[in-house]
Amino acid sequence: MTRDPVRLADLVARFGGELLGDPEVPIRRIATLRSAGSGDLSFVAHGRYRSELAATRAAAVIVPESERDATALPRIVCRDPYAYFARVAALLNPPPPVVPGIAATAVVSPAADVPPSASVGPGSVIEGGARLGADTAVGAGCFIGADASIGPGSRLHAHVTIYPRCALGARAIVHAGAVIGADGFGFAPVDGAWLKIPQTARVLIGDDVEIGANTTIDRGALDDTVIADGVKLDNQIQIGHGCRIGAHTAIAGCVGIAGSTTIGAHCMIGGAAMISGHLEIADRVVVGGGTWVTKSIAAPGTYLSVIPATGEREWRRTVALLRGLERMSDKIRELERRLAELERGR
Repeated sequence: MTRDPVRLADLVARFGGELLGDPEVPIRRIATLRSAGSGDLSFVAHGRYRSELAATRAAAVIVPESERDATALPRIVCRDPYAYFARVAALLNPPPPVVPGIAATAVVSPAADVPPSASVGPGSVIEGGARLGADTAVGAGCFIGADASIGPGSRLHAHVTIYPRCALGARAIVHAGAVIGADGFGFAPVDGAWLKIPQTARVLIGDDVEIGANTTIDRGALDDTVIADGVKLDNQIQIGHGCRIGAHTAIAGCVGIAGSTTIGAHCMIGGAAMISGHLEIADRVVVGGGTWVTKSIAAPGTYLSVIPATGEREWRRTVALLRGLERMSDKIRELERRLAELERGR
């Protein structure tokens, strides 16, 4: 939250849009229509929220062109209220500034490259050959392995682990407990036992990537695991060895992606989806939450496989019908065969 309010006029001057009403209204916070009060700016993305708009106590609102006359409150009219809200929220809630310096309890190799503008928190370890970009912040208890690199302006929250030789681009945000570059799950069966395959590749992460808490991204045996620019990863995601995630793809929490799978750009993967290994998914694919993807997807679109929650009796009936589809298919084929014979005998 900013100490001083921002006028509506200042917001329009910075982000555009059409201002209707008092330009001097002071804005201190962003809030929902239901919870907003004095000094709060809210937003309406769709006409179905018109009843909440009528009852809101917000000081001002952001509305689409279709709702410009739906309220008498001071308002900013724009093409995309949700994106406008995001920009205002970032303005009112800037991240804390990076305070340069290395904590007394941090262990930093003399062979590491840590610029004077970087911040290294208590208990962190930075091994030889590791490189931090300007204005990088490394939180408490982080580990950055030998020859790893972190791009300028990146922020690592507490207890992030970056294995040796992995690379993060500029302005990355990595949340607590994330592990980047652990060994991929590679074992060869030999005489009833498992022989470990050395995982010698890297994890390469582009610019403006955000990685959620406790997410893990494995390195591969031969091919690098690559996360392209602008990818957003939620908490507790598993990305297997040698995967490639295209630019600006967003993946929700608890998704599992098996090794050597390629996901295109601008995709959206819903929470708890499971994606098998060695697949290719095209650009602009939406995978619904809980969906199990077992085959490659060659065309953009929305793909679902999960049965929505229903009452137990209906669920059991649905599953029974699904289990009977094969028998039903066999019967239909037999009927088609007999019908064809009858038609030939006329």
